[in-house]
Amino acid sequence: MLTGNKKKLVRRLKIAEGQIRGLQKMVAEEKYCIDIIAQTSAVKQALSNVEDILLENHLSTCALNQIRSGRVETAKKEILRVYRLKRK
Repeated sequence: MLTGNKKKLVRRLKIAEGQIRGLQKMVAEEKYCIDIIAQTSAVKQALSNVEDILLENHLSTCALNQIRSGRVETAKKEILRVYRLKRK
């Protein structure tokens, strides 16, 4: 159920893809280590933003629908699973 966020997610993933290609080029060209680390940090932030959008979407659609239909335990397990993944 990504209808409203699909374009935004694809756009952000394409940006992250470009950043990763830039990282590959930086490594191949033996750029300054600190500059590469700064770029890896930007990639991690971009992916974290994608995760945030997906999590918000999941909670406001899938999890909410599960709770409304009485599948509270399923919703709880999924929410805890995502929480644990985000902590890694």
